[in-house]
Formats: sequence, C-alpha cells, structure tokens
Amino acid sequence: MNKHQVEGRLDQAKGKIKEVAGKVVGNERLQGEGLADQAGGKAQATYGDTKENVKDGVKRTADKL
Repeated sequence: MNKHQVEGRLDQAKGKIKEVAGKVVGNERLQGEGLADQAGGKAQATYGDTKENVKDGVKRTADKL
C-alpha cells in the first residue's frame, strides 16, 4: 500500500463524515464539501491503486526474466 492509497481513503472517510454532518445539521455547503472531498479522495486512491498495480506488474515481469 502506498501513500496515495492511504491518503485517498482517509480523504474519502473525512468527506463522508462532512457529508453526513452537513445532512444532520442542514448545511448544504458542508454536505457539498464532503462530496467533493470524497471525489478527490477516490481519485487519489485510484491513482495509488494504479501505481501499485504497475509496480506489481513490473516486478512480476522482472521475476520472469
């Protein structure tokens, strides 16, 4: 697991908390920030996942040589 995966998933969790808090208190701005944080976190986690998959693929290829 790399730092992009971890940070992305943390941002997703923080975003979900903001979204729910915004719904509970009726604050649409906070709810929107939460959704935006979740989207950004998902993008960062996906980047980290892709980076990890490429690294694993290169390692498997090198091991075959």
